[in-house]
Amino acid sequence: MSNFPKETQKSFVQQAKAWGESSVPPSLLATFIFAQHARPFQTLPMLFPPLLLFSTYLNLQGYKIDSAGTTAALSGSYIVLASRRRMGFVNKFGARGLIRGATIGLALANVVGGGLAYTFGSRSKEDDRGAS
Repeated sequence: MSNFPKETQKSFVQQAKAWGESSVPPSLLATFIFAQHARPFQTLPMLFPPLLLFSTYLNLQGYKIDSAGTTAALSGSYIVLASRRRMGFVNKFGARGLIRGATIGLALANVVGGGLAYTFGSRSKEDDRGAS
């Protein structure tokens, strides 16, 4: 018998909730969106990076649940916007296609993680930390 404690593995829901409560995913998604739509400049998609960075700011200020909800909503909106564009089969495997796929995949992970964090987050714990 070992004296070391057993490592507990987190379930998928716990990992996704932790992902949604992190400040990194909205910043990373903002970076990917900016990389795709800065040249040539596209106005509508470029509205998302500042809003996602504001969500990161909310998270860093201690509003993790609100930040998760905002990130999930913005990521879902971006998925709808990005899925309206069509790409040819050959273009899907170029640099732009790979970045677009990574962006949509990250946005989908943000929708799941942020949605779980927003749905199952405990406001009483968040309020107690803010009052201290």
